[in-house]
Parts: sequence; structure tokens; C-alpha cells
Amino acid sequence: MKRSVLAKIAAGITAAATLAVLSGCSGGGAGSGDVLTIGMPNGPQSNNSNPFAPTSSASVLGYRGMMYEPLAQINPTLPDRDPVPWLAKEWKWSEDYTSVEITARDGVKWSDGEKFTADDIAYTFEMLEKYPAFNTNALPFDDISVSGDTVKLSFDVPEFINQTKVINQFIVPEHIWSKIKDPEKDANQKPVGTGPYTLKTWTQQAISFVPNTDYWGGKPKVPEVRWTSYTDNNAMLTALLNGQAQWSYVFIPDIEKTYVSKSETNKNWQPTGLGIDALFFNTTTAPFNDVAVRKAVNMVVDRKAINTQGYSGFKGLVDNVNGLPSPAGDSFAAPEYKDKKAEIDVDGAKKVLTDAGYTYSGDKLMDPSGNPVTFTLVDPAGWSDYLASLQIIADNVKQIGIDAKVDTATVDNWTAAVQNGDFQATLHWTNTGATPWDIYSNIMDGTQLKPVGTTANWNFGRFDSPEATAALAAYANTTDDAERTTAMNTLQKIFVDEVPAIPVAAGPMGAEYSTKYFTGWPDEKDPYAVSQPTQPSVSQVLMNLKPVKK
Repeated sequence: MKRSVLAKIAAGITAAATLAVLSGCSGGGAGSGDVLTIGMPNGPQSNNSNPFAPTSSASVLGYRGMMYEPLAQINPTLPDRDPVPWLAKEWKWSEDYTSVEITARDGVKWSDGEKFTADDIAYTFEMLEKYPAFNTNALPFDDISVSGDTVKLSFDVPEFINQTKVINQFIVPEHIWSKIKDPEKDANQKPVGTGPYTLKTWTQQAISFVPNTDYWGGKPKVPEVRWTSYTDNNAMLTALLNGQAQWSYVFIPDIEKTYVSKSETNKNWQPTGLGIDALFFNTTTAPFNDVAVRKAVNMVVDRKAINTQGYSGFKGLVDNVNGLPSPAGDSFAAPEYKDKKAEIDVDGAKKVLTDAGYTYSGDKLMDPSGNPVTFTLVDPAGWSDYLASLQIIADNVKQIGIDAKVDTATVDNWTAAVQNGDFQATLHWTNTGATPWDIYSNIMDGTQLKPVGTTANWNFGRFDSPEATAALAAYANTTDDAERTTAMNTLQKIFVDEVPAIPVAAGPMGAEYSTKYFTGWPDEKDPYAVSQPTQPSVSQVLMNLKPVKK
């Protein structure tokens, strides 16, 4: 990483230590049925509630979903289930998925009393079109128009793949955001939304929300919601165990023993979908600009050790060479990759390297120019599962003569570094979709390809494959099932042959929570929503919670 980023990391770690003391003193609603405390292990935050900014506290912690609501609520863990109308009363796609008509829900008001209208929906999508950094799904807008209470969005290409992402978009008020001079940088410290809660106070210790008294969905039954950002996974677990926090999504080693068994009201539900954790390679810089190195590293990574030791079994093992989680991805597997598992092959990895012109000086791998091969693995400080997994990978590559070190960063600095291409390798998740398209698009899509130094929403490794980009477009645009299967098979072959990333785990979209003071949580018996508090469904869950009768 560049020296400027390292300096920021050092400052962030110092700030994190400070926050540990602050958050430990905050109380956080412990032992009270009047306050629900949501915690995340994301370290120090700044007072920024911009819902579009990926590094704002509203986005990182997830509380934006309490104020800014989507057109419809979707459940990525049950992709076959129909979306639930939310700010949209209804929507209708054209047969070729190049346009959609969205009808605004009646009787909705913004938290400042202004009426919610179709113009707000149109303006939000116009902002996505105007500011590419906001358009994280790279929606190719053609036209946006309003007629009465209906908005029509037209696109340059079919949006079959993105249809749920369009209707899951949160909406902001035109009368507020049209007056903001620089929406990309504005901290939005007085947010106005349609959601069930409004911001009461923002401090480093706790961010407090109270019910929106004019909420269109009725009065929320949770009297107050507080968000706290803890320094790391261990601090978050401690807060859950002592009741300081009652809802989180955090890695917990041996979760049944260390959390669930400690109280009959401690619950854990971690459903998965078609999303994965993968080691993203920066393919623009050495050593990962050479496919031989990527292949060799892939051949020695111990996925089972990562699963059992790095993740402590918290996430599902992904060991198929095509990177698809099982069983969700089994039906999409190309014939040549069905049940084909990644196996450790140190001798084979060394042969791949020497065939590509690499040599050995003693037990050290030297590149074709005679320089030692080294690289740095980075993830946020406090993310113990990711960091433990990175250390396993660093140990693995020693077998082929590579010296790798593990570095840490604050969440903000890591996010910026990854988006700008200022890294060599990092563990990161992919989106979860109704098909594996999101996995491959997030890693290989040329439509998301950005020069190093500019913000990328996905394809952080700057993998440049016109063939992969064409296959992704073909899959998304065709209406023929056979053509879609051919495109998916092509994507898998490119992924296996070119190794733009190494899949290691299936990404759960779950939560740890307590039923001591509130009931109505989504679970395996009633999976009405994604339980993870960072998702747009946070408002859906909160409206379903009820205080336990005393």
C-alpha cells in the first residue's frame, strides 16, 4: 500500500482504541426493554449520514435503512419469493426488461411533513444517472419520466438481472437533495426520510433514533433504537453477551458455544444465498498481473483451514473450482465443473511458476527479472475472521517461496484503498443475487472497470477480460435459456482459467440477536426478511418487532 494510506491506517488504529473506551461507557440500552441497541464492529465513525456515500456511518453501520426506504423489500436468501411493495405500490416491467413503470405509494410523508411523490422517485434515479459513484449497480439509464403518480424508467439494455436491484433502491426527497450543492461530499447531518425512525442524536458513543410519528406504516413498537460501532469482533461479542447490544452481524468463533448457549434468548440465524467471500487480486500490479502467480496461489490456498480456523465454521465452505456455493449454485455449474473441487497441489503450483519463467534462490521464489516475489494482504483491523484467513493464506504461499504479510486498516481507509485499486490482495464479499451473475460480475465485469486511482464500485481487481464482459452482457440481455446457459458456462471457464479471485466462503446474510426484550425477529420458521441489520430490510424487521410483555 502507498505510504499516504499507511499513515492514515496508523491514525485510524489510534482512533479505534479511543472509541473502545467510549463505547464501553455508553450503556447502549443494556437491560432495558425501552431501547434496542444495534452494534457493528466497524471502529470509529464520523458524523456522516449521506446514504449514497459508501464510507459514511449511515452506509457502513447500516442505519440509513431506518430513514431511507426502498421501493420494494427483497429477500436475497429466498430469490424466488416475490418482493414486498414498500414505497412503490406496484411496478410493471416490459416484456424485454428495457423499461419499468413504478407507481408511488399513496399517503406517504417525509419526516419533515412534505408529501412523498413520484417526483422523488424520479429525482433519486436522476441522481444515480448524474453521479456514477451513486450508481453502484451500473444501471444504464436511457430515459426517466413522470406521469401522475407513476415513474417510467427506460434502459439502454434489458435489466433482467438487475430488476430486483432497481426496485430495492432507496429513495431520497427531491426538495432536500436538489438544494445540496455537492451531494457526493455532503454529510447530510440532518437526514429527512420516509422511514419508521428519525435521527435524534449523533455521538461517537451512540447514534439514537426515535419513532417517526407520521410514519405511513403505522407507529413502530420499539420506543428507541441506538447504534454503536465497536472497535472489533471481540468487543462486539462482549456487548452481545452482557446485553449492551441486542442485534448485530458479526463473526463469532464457535458461535453455538460462545454465544447461543450462554442464554436461551441469544439467537443466531445465518441463511446464505448466491454470494461469496473471495480473495480479490489487483491484476494491474505485480505479482498478480501475471496469471501464473494467481494460478499458483490458488493451487496452495487451504480452503478447509480457512473454513475451520479462519471462519470457525461460521460461513459455508466454497471449494468448487468455479467458485459457486453449494447447494445454491449447484444447478448453475457447467458440466466440466460439477463436483470438481479445488485441491492443494504445491508441486503443481511450483511447476506453473517455473514454466512461466520464475526461478528459486534457495527456498525463495524469484520473478523473471530476478526479484523476490512478495505481496501484502489487507483487511480492516478488528475483522478477526478475515485477518485470520489472510494469515492462513500468507502461511500457505510460503510453500511456494512467496513472502506475504498481513496488514490492517480502518474500515474507511480500506474501503477507499480497495475502490481506488491501492492494494495487492484483499478478502471481500460479492453481492448476492437470484443467479451467480452477481458473483462473476462483481469480480470480472468490464463495465465496472475503472483506472487505478478512480473509484470502482466492483471489479476492484481491475480484471480486464472482454470475453467475460461479453458473456455477462449476454447472460443479462438474452431471453433464451439456452443462450443464458452458454454464457454462464463461459464465465465459469474464464474464472477457472484466469483466476481473477479465489473463492473461500459462502456469504451469510444473517444476524445475532436477543429475544429478551423484543420478539418478531425473522428466523428459519418465519424468513419474512433478511435479518442482517445493515440491509434495507432493517425497517421491515423493526416494524415487525414487539416488546416482550413484562
